[in-house]
Amino acid sequence: MTTDYYEVLGVSREATPEEIKRAYRKLARQYHPDVAGPDAADRFKEVSAAHEVLSNPEKRRMYDLGGGTSGMPGGAAGFGFSDIFESFFQSAGGGASRGPASRVRRGQDALIRIDVDLSEAAFGVAREVTVDTAVVCGVCHGSCCRPGTGPQTCPECQGRGSVQRVARSFLGNVMTTAPCAACGGFGSIIPDPCPECSGEGRVRSRRTLTVNVPAGVDSGTRIKLSGQGEVGPGGGPAGDLYVEVREKKHAVFTRRGDDIHCTVELPMTAAALGTVVTMETLDGEQDVDIKPGTQPEDIVTLRGFGVGHLQASGRGDLHVHVRVTVPTELSPEQEKLMRDLAAQRGEERPVARVSPTKSSVLRKLRDTFAGR
Repeated sequence: MTTDYYEVLGVSREATPEEIKRAYRKLARQYHPDVAGPDAADRFKEVSAAHEVLSNPEKRRMYDLGGGTSGMPGGAAGFGFSDIFESFFQSAGGGASRGPASRVRRGQDALIRIDVDLSEAAFGVAREVTVDTAVVCGVCHGSCCRPGTGPQTCPECQGRGSVQRVARSFLGNVMTTAPCAACGGFGSIIPDPCPECSGEGRVRSRRTLTVNVPAGVDSGTRIKLSGQGEVGPGGGPAGDLYVEVREKKHAVFTRRGDDIHCTVELPMTAAALGTVVTMETLDGEQDVDIKPGTQPEDIVTLRGFGVGHLQASGRGDLHVHVRVTVPTELSPEQEKLMRDLAAQRGEERPVARVSPTKSSVLRKLRDTFAGR
């Protein structure tokens, strides 16, 4: 009869690799001969064989497709062609073993996002962020063992981390080398795992970090904090933490690169006579000199009042776009004054000058592709 490995481990056929791993660890500790005695040896081997197949994506795929589990020495179910050929060439090369795998592995990188306003992006800011990542277990300090205990040499592979089996194939009997199912290829077992981290050597923890956001960042900029990511299994070195910046929309200023833009509205009298406008900038209040005869859509530029350059000195500029407003209602006295001014300037019946409409860059591109 074909053994149902999912039933052996007590998991569903849709179980994730992590669920299979947890189920195996629980059963392996329960039925290990050193714990349950020699009578549990057969059950332990059955659990190990189930884990060997279901923890390997290729073997699990073949098993789910109907690959048998009987008739192969050592319970080596579902061997694929890749396993056979790999083992064949390993044998041809002398059958060298890579040795047991290390429990200590580098952790994954982590990513968080923070929102900054335009002023913080312009000048830089130090921000505190809260991250929830894996850190070294404070009880076992990464050893994965209960304090006072340690790992033991795996009795199945004698510390080699791998076992050799003979598989029958169209090539004949082929010697294969595979990671030991009892110890997972580590060469050692942990009979008494740390109760705090369940033998992982790491736990989840929330901590607060200070992130120095440099001047000139923009939406999408990522700041790298080396060694502040996830601690690896077995208390391995931590990955990196990346902080992605998102810039919030400003109520007045629009950013284009390191320059910022805004619009001021002036009455036609101020544009004609000139004036000084006091406006709020990122650096506080500044006087903007509007020269006499300023035209609609003229731009007054304040050098160095924009956003700081990222990884360079200096800042962008502040561009003030002038919008001239024309009164829609005049009192009789104001209308008389305007007519007197028009008479003095000879503009009672002005001759209009007709010229082509200025096209935007996008319109020019569209007209070009349309063949106009």
